[in-house]
Amino acid sequence: MSAASRAPLRSNRARRRAALTTAGAAVAALLMSACSSGGTSGGGGDTNFVMGKDGISTAKKGERAQAPDLSGKTVDGQQLDVADYKGKVVVLNVWGSWCAPCRAEAPNLEKVYSDLKSKGVQFVGINTRDTSTQNAIAFEKSYGVTFPSLYDPTGKLMLRFKKGTLNPQAVPSTLVLDQEGRIAARSLAALSEDKLRKMISPVLAEK
Repeated sequence: MSAASRAPLRSNRARRRAALTTAGAAVAALLMSACSSGGTSGGGGDTNFVMGKDGISTAKKGERAQAPDLSGKTVDGQQLDVADYKGKVVVLNVWGSWCAPCRAEAPNLEKVYSDLKSKGVQFVGINTRDTSTQNAIAFEKSYGVTFPSLYDPTGKLMLRFKKGTLNPQAVPSTLVLDQEGRIAARSLAALSEDKLRKMISPVLAEK
């Protein structure tokens, strides 16, 4: 192979390495506050939401951003697409088995899910930064979690949320999607059962 033909190959490899490095840095920045009590920023850019004193941010019905494509394999190997739940209120919870606040809120999530699933509410987890599904599955069994979770070890699904929207920025984060798949509410901290119900109730009451 001539020097001239090797040069483009080196250039392509360099570009790929740069792209991977950039993606890795973006995920690291997103999860910088992982397993913390959460933050207050909206991800930069123009925002159309307000944060309440309880730390829950909400967006008015006409000012909500559409959730991105959230599809892939679950921790137990099934295929799942959040868009299939259109017509239901969807509660998205970003969690990791390594995260103490996630362990604290897991029973609250399962209790509320059990109470509301017959009323048109679907919970979906997004498991992140677990290097294998074994720890995630063990977590679900330990806390009796029965709703499905997408497996997102590198945070790629979270990076699909646009800046300036109610995007997840910490682990745990919880989002409530309305019946049209738009982001209506967000919390960047572990939730009590009462706070979770308060997040969901106004969205569920919408027609």
